[in-house]
Amino acid sequence: WRCVMHCGDRYTLPAGPWALFPFERDGGDIDRMVVQLLTDSAEGFKAMTLPRKIGTLVLGLAVAIGTVGKYSPHLFMHLPFPFSIILWDVTGNEMPPYFMKDAWAENEIDSWTKDGDLVVATGAKSGTTFMLYCTHQIRTKGADAKDELWPDVSITTPWPDLRHSRAGTWAEQKDRLNTTLVDGKKMSFFWDNPEYPMRIFKSHYGPPVLPVRKTSGKKIKYLAMARNGVDVLASFVPFYSSHTEEFRNLWGGFPPEVPTAEGMCDENCQTVKDLMPGGVMSHTYFEYIMSWWPYRDDPNVLFLHYSDVRKDLKGSVEKIAKFMDVSLTSAELKKVTKQCSLEHMKSVDKFGYLMPLNTDGAGLWDASKDTITTKGAMTVTGGVGTGKARFTDNVKEMWKKAEEDKFGHDPKLLKWAREGGPFN
Repeated sequence: WRCVMHCGDRYTLPAGPWALFPFERDGGDIDRMVVQLLTDSAEGFKAMTLPRKIGTLVLGLAVAIGTVGKYSPHLFMHLPFPFSIILWDVTGNEMPPYFMKDAWAENEIDSWTKDGDLVVATGAKSGTTFMLYCTHQIRTKGADAKDELWPDVSITTPWPDLRHSRAGTWAEQKDRLNTTLVDGKKMSFFWDNPEYPMRIFKSHYGPPVLPVRKTSGKKIKYLAMARNGVDVLASFVPFYSSHTEEFRNLWGGFPPEVPTAEGMCDENCQTVKDLMPGGVMSHTYFEYIMSWWPYRDDPNVLFLHYSDVRKDLKGSVEKIAKFMDVSLTSAELKKVTKQCSLEHMKSVDKFGYLMPLNTDGAGLWDASKDTITTKGAMTVTGGVGTGKARFTDNVKEMWKKAEEDKFGHDPKLLKWAREGGPFN
């Protein structure tokens, strides 16, 4: 595995298990080397003892898995859950499997961004769709429910982190963000419309993936937002189950359905396992907050707490508008605040997250209509402090300890992560 993962590009076969399959390397004729390798391997395998045969097969399986994991990890998505995700994860691929960082690389970001762009980089299940729609309302000074520039959240506020196809890459998706047709118009009409004072993009990353302090190139602003951890954990429970079967089938059964006993979740709930430190999704909460905390006072960063925004929506709209350099009259502020409300968002309900750049086809995904989440899943009541009702006392105690372990070195950080309020 180590040989293939780190040396395969150079056809280097170091001493070790490969000594079982001796061959000559004269002239660098790779085709002849492979034929000789296979022939000698077959003969050598016949002569082996049973334990050595088993060891060789295990080695071969490890090499095969490592090779797929490095060069074609999307093939794992053909397997049933959880094998698909286990193999994806253990071969070093990012979780979840539909996330990718490439768009934000320092040598890439200037190729597609503009000065003044806003990246809504909120934590997972911390008001992302809420902030995307609200910032769109601010830049349009109150678009109504029939807003023709908002066919879907993923069209008007694109998500560069999202891998639309199993083998998708940012390089092949980037150009099609402009040319793909949506409702008969080029997709760029919706997200790069000349009427906008700025463009808005979605991300779930934090620094250093997002080059917040990049000293040259495009001037970009970042709106980040965290949320009480137990509320995040509680929001993940129905969120896992709210993904459509089409999306789940596309990504090897992930995320799985989350059964709960009478609405309660104990330590065996998949979301609890995934978000606790060491879990495959823990970085979406703990590492996310810690990554943004040192940047909270940067001039191009607005770091909010979900509870503060929900408690004072009007004041938060004013703060966000000022950060976006958008002037609102008192009438516009009143209208935008209303449009940012959960009640208004429910009346719009264009938050299913289409994936128009998907190229898998063949019965896997209909790019014109299939969505990531089920209808209404992104406009459920986003409570503050209500998550604890979903978990057993043991889970709440486990989470409390995890917060103290991760944030306890800075009492201000620990308090803010739980409650919001002023940083100091």
